[in-house]
Amino acid sequence: MLDLYAGSGALGLEAASRGAAEVALVEKHPQAAQVAARNAKLVEGSFRGEDRPRVTVARSSVQHYLETASGDRFDIVMLDPPYDLSDRALAADLALVEALLAPGGVVMVERSIRAPEPQWPTSLERLREKRYGETAVWWAELRS
Repeated sequence: MLDLYAGSGALGLEAASRGAAEVALVEKHPQAAQVAARNAKLVEGSFRGEDRPRVTVARSSVQHYLETASGDRFDIVMLDPPYDLSDRALAADLALVEALLAPGGVVMVERSIRAPEPQWPTSLERLREKRYGETAVWWAELRS
């Protein structure tokens, strides 16, 4: 699982606590990345033996991480960008995510309900949308 714009790491660490074997958290803000790293250690420490998830924290911009990641493939990619991220920047992120998706991989984007639906690259097919109060979540998967 890849958690982009991870903040404290809550989304990715929840996935780890529910069985994700490997989670990568990407956060640019130094203080938030430190919090994510502390939270990751707490989650990892709550497991014993072979069930312990592998959690990494990259203190990096999402764009830089996506442009330089090599070899990793993710089943789930979650983007929860700050509200002020432009639609164009989000579309650019989604275009780069394709190269990191495993076959059948799913992308989830969380934004304000006031934001338009993400501009999906042709490689991704929208699956569904769900609204929760002030939050909208969209799912898409890699086309086969």
